[in-house]
Amino acid sequence: MVNTFIEKAITDWSPTHAKLAELVLNKAGNVSLSQRYRALFSLKALNDGEAAQIIGEALRMKGDSDLFKHEVAYCLGQMGNKAAIPALVEAMALVDSHDMVRHEAAESLGAISDPSVIPELEKYVNDPCKPLAETCVLALEKIRYDHSKDIQKLDPRPENTIYESVDPAPPTTSTKSVTELKKVLCDESASLWKRYRTMFALREIGTEEAVLALAEGMEKDKSSALFRHEIGFIFGELQHPASVPALSRILANKDEAPMVRHEAAEALGSVATPQVKSILAKYVDDPEPVVRDSCIVALDMFDYETSGEFQYAIIPDSSKATDSATA
Repeated sequence: MVNTFIEKAITDWSPTHAKLAELVLNKAGNVSLSQRYRALFSLKALNDGEAAQIIGEALRMKGDSDLFKHEVAYCLGQMGNKAAIPALVEAMALVDSHDMVRHEAAESLGAISDPSVIPELEKYVNDPCKPLAETCVLALEKIRYDHSKDIQKLDPRPENTIYESVDPAPPTTSTKSVTELKKVLCDESASLWKRYRTMFALREIGTEEAVLALAEGMEKDKSSALFRHEIGFIFGELQHPASVPALSRILANKDEAPMVRHEAAEALGSVATPQVKSILAKYVDDPEPVVRDSCIVALDMFDYETSGEFQYAIIPDSSKATDSATA
């Protein structure tokens, strides 16, 4: 995989940015997916103009791992750099791209929350790609919420949270009753926006009861793969052992949408209880590429979570940057 962008721009970057770019953009052609992930999150942590430029280029790479491109789009949204908007709009518009990539590009536009993207998001609210259409509806709701004090007063976001992610919907503060929240979460007739606000409120509570409510919502829902996949993401943040049985069943379900199985796999890697490694190992050769790749990344996350390493986002040793596993 040759990337001429690196050769043209590398002289303008710091040595740190240049090294990370070589990994993220797979200059050598044989950089492992796990190493690319770690380098990607290192750039996300740097969160400057050069980092956004490099990550934006990764989103434009053709023939790359759909899983990796989806993670690239996610990072651009979390960084909040408006310079990423053109690349995200472009990725959202590519009809031959994987649903996960288009969805994540739209969600990241909502995360950046610049009102200028409203017309672009409105183009896809009825798109035949259901995860994209639903994401655009949520992103539009989030932008309106972010920019309206009157709307925020009706149901303000929590004053404090331990989570650093920019969420697709703020947690509701209308109730802290797990029973009441679960009722809304499992109500498929409720709006997706309301159900999302409820799921993030359950994340804020974080008890075993809340985790089991989320698990029930994830396993029983028949309305939206996007909804189910977001609960999987939350389980990765919570890292609660009580989520492992449901996540394991979802990963094993070949009839489940790939984006949901993918999120279940990565969440298992973050939970990292002793039985997780053998569960993930069963699916490293799964016929679905995003599931297979997710299990490879999740096993690396498992190793990190159980290793005592200070942080996941590190600049990898150059001697380990080009191992035999390819993305």
